Amino acid sequence: MKNLLKFSLAYLIAGLAAGVFFREFTKLYGFAGETALAAVHTHLLILGMLMFLLLLLFEKAFSLSSSKKWRPFLYFYNIGIALTAALMLMRGILQVQGIVESAAVAGIAGIGHILTAIGLIFLFLSLFERVSRSEK
Repeated sequence: MKNLLKFSLAYLIAGLAAGVFFREFTKLYGFAGETALAAVHTHLLILGMLMFLLLLLFEKAFSLSSSKKWRPFLYFYNIGIALTAALMLMRGILQVQGIVESAAVAGIAGIGHILTAIGLIFLFLSLFERVSRSEK
């Protein structure tokens, strides 16, 4: 359970740092348009910090970590979120600087989303397994 709290704290720090970076970077370049940088902050706080705080409650209630599907969830989900956030950050920096982004950025971000989705599938499999066991 302590690891879930550590994940949540790490995402909190990353999310807050992304918010500060967005504000200062766009101010430095005098950028007033829309950019992917604005969403990095929210993605990290909701999909990271809040998700792991909720999972802390589920772990307490259902012992999710005892499921064999739990570790694949952690790997796929965290790698997917990190990859997605990094590519959103890269895309936002390119937008602010007025550089045309390549299709590779969108493609790699798509891989991050796919990994996150696979992680969520493992999470739900873990939840179904553990909730079913607790009802017996």
